[in-house]
Amino acid sequence: MSQLLTRRRFLAGLIAAPVLTGLYTWRIEPTWVEFVRRDLPIAHLPPALAGKTLVQLSDIHIGPQVDDDYIAGIFARVAALAPDFVVHTGDLISYVGPKSLEQARAVTAGFPRGKLGTFAILGNHDYGRNWSEPAVARKVVNLLSHAGCTVLRNQAAVVAGLTVVGLDDLWGGRFSPERVLPSLTPGAPALVLSHNPDTCDLLGWFGYQGWILSGHTHGGQCKPPFLPPPLLPVRNRRYTAGEFALADGRKLYINRGVGHLLRVRFNVRPEVTVFTLTHA
Repeated sequence: MSQLLTRRRFLAGLIAAPVLTGLYTWRIEPTWVEFVRRDLPIAHLPPALAGKTLVQLSDIHIGPQVDDDYIAGIFARVAALAPDFVVHTGDLISYVGPKSLEQARAVTAGFPRGKLGTFAILGNHDYGRNWSEPAVARKVVNLLSHAGCTVLRNQAAVVAGLTVVGLDDLWGGRFSPERVLPSLTPGAPALVLSHNPDTCDLLGWFGYQGWILSGHTHGGQCKPPFLPPPLLPVRNRRYTAGEFALADGRKLYINRGVGHLLRVRFNVRPEVTVFTLTHA
């Protein structure tokens, strides 16, 4: 009798394990956001900016797969931090039609703002279906602008002595660093936003030596323990999530994103990054 009970418990465990794992990857981790806190050392940072906070949001994917209340809750938590800067590194929406823009209009009413500046760039999904609808991208820009966010499209803005550069999207066919990077003063404090980390391997950085903040990968969304994620939307497979040192002195940080295209995450929690600006 005891052997029979032991066998039944063993079989029940075999059945329960994948069910519980599936529920976790579907119902818990996709909205179990992690606020990652770390320093962001910038060369020649103006003394007045030392200790200021910069929050990076990325890949929110407002649309049918991501719950509006979940996003609103994250916006409220970020706003409660009273950050000095807020940057969004692309893929505000997952476009499935005009209703996506109406949904985004309501959700972005609560978009958190930085005390000194609020900036965004576009990602491939902001360019509509197959990243081929520039009219959709223009509407996303308008949405963000109405929410108090300055959208940089191969442009730069200077705030309190720090230059924030926003590069347009690679897959959307608008990545043009030559339009803005040559105008930077060598050695001046700067920060670049570029949605797709593959752009770091392209030519045209014109000697830029600072940080690049990216998103796009979602960290792979599902990562087996001790193994790289099997699915990554990048050519350079080492670009998963977190910090990377590049060969020419630049540094890259890849945010895991807030949202998802499919409601599934495993070992790759959604992320909001809270940087503290420091002197390099």
